[in-house]
Amino acid sequence: MKITLKKGNYDNAPKDFVRIAFTEKAKGTKRLVKEKGIETLEIGVGKAADINLRRFIILCRAIVNAAKANQFKKITVQFDRYAKLFGNLRNVTPEHITELAAENFEMANYEFNTFKTKPKEGWNAVEEILCYTPVSALDKAVKKGQMIGQAVNACRALSNTPGGDMTPTLLAKAAGAAMKGLPVKVTVLGKKEMQKLGMGALLGVAKGSTEAPTFTILEYKGGKGKPIVLAGKGVTFDSGGLNLKPSNGIYEMHMDMSGAAAVIHTIALAARLKIKKHVIGLIPSVENMPGTNAYRPGDVLKSLSGKTIEVLDTDAEGRLILADALTYAKRFKPSIVIDVATLTGAAVGALGLHASALMTRDGALAEALSKSGEASGDYVWRLPLWDEYEDAIKGTFADLVNVAPGMSRHGAASEAGMFLWQFAKELDCPWAHLDIAPRMTAAPGDELAKGAAGTPVRLLTRFIEQWLDKK
Repeated sequence: MKITLKKGNYDNAPKDFVRIAFTEKAKGTKRLVKEKGIETLEIGVGKAADINLRRFIILCRAIVNAAKANQFKKITVQFDRYAKLFGNLRNVTPEHITELAAENFEMANYEFNTFKTKPKEGWNAVEEILCYTPVSALDKAVKKGQMIGQAVNACRALSNTPGGDMTPTLLAKAAGAAMKGLPVKVTVLGKKEMQKLGMGALLGVAKGSTEAPTFTILEYKGGKGKPIVLAGKGVTFDSGGLNLKPSNGIYEMHMDMSGAAAVIHTIALAARLKIKKHVIGLIPSVENMPGTNAYRPGDVLKSLSGKTIEVLDTDAEGRLILADALTYAKRFKPSIVIDVATLTGAAVGALGLHASALMTRDGALAEALSKSGEASGDYVWRLPLWDEYEDAIKGTFADLVNVAPGMSRHGAASEAGMFLWQFAKELDCPWAHLDIAPRMTAAPGDELAKGAAGTPVRLLTRFIEQWLDKK
């Protein structure tokens, strides 16, 4: 998609561009009208008093979707023409508004068509947006916004890829391909290297599949100092193992590597934006299957940390592979570690579909991540990680259990976070856990194509840009 900024009035736009107009009619109202003989697509945004940054983000996507619905290839927009309508946004910088508009135009224009036959008339997409603005020197904001939107879309494409076409080995190759031409070092550990290291938790999960596990390390040295370490859950297909998922819960489980996809494309984006930070991505990847050699309920796994884990449910595998990743992160002496995972259905039950769950013992870090989420559009909500949840994951026959006995749904998201904390507490730095299960796929009202949502690439990128190691 081509996005061009131009000073002046969009009344002077080329005749082949359809104008976008805004009214205070009910949000989502769309109709074609003629203004001075010019074809105009009118979009209702609701009352001016209700417009905020969240609504603006959705509006930008609605603009593109409305154009696509009418098969308009070229559109022109002028937000300042409706200054009274968008008065609540006057305190947001022009750079931020422009960046958000560009990235959400890109996100709304994306659809996963990899496995579809291309129609003769081509894909239905907007080809060009002409934005009129009174402010000069915003081209960099447009370019950055498009780069962010494109990175989110690349993450979505990776997450959407079916499990048969995205095994752990292929995920490691996809990570390498995403870094092509970028100053990022890519290292892939295979089964033998992991056995030598003692990654018993990760290897235990992998036993039920004929697909070999991988552990990918991505290192971008954009700056000096201790690195920011991101760990992404890379379960390329989650059948549940011997605790097989029911039919209504197994569909879309090829997206159980969405955390890995987000970390991969956050690292690539940090390199493309030339962010002056040292960032490392860790991608533990397995396929969780009920094969002949599958790990069993009751098995005891020895993690890289030395802690033993009794498996009570083989469908709680993500926390096992992340446990080894968190321990592995120690060797980099990080300034901060953040893990990202589609970890629990309990987080979906707690928060619905519009925010990821955030868990950390560090109040300042929680606030920083929440602010990055609000500013970027990748929203998070903090869940408790109190000592009271710790008893639930203490083991009887091993140091820990991977789920509370009986698989209680009472606080299960926090119990999963508490399990990870047993390994993160050994890090000499702040740590946070993002359970992105609620945001694995686009929610109704997101104005995004069905499938992966690409969360939380935008949040992580903004956080990395602003993070300062205070040690």
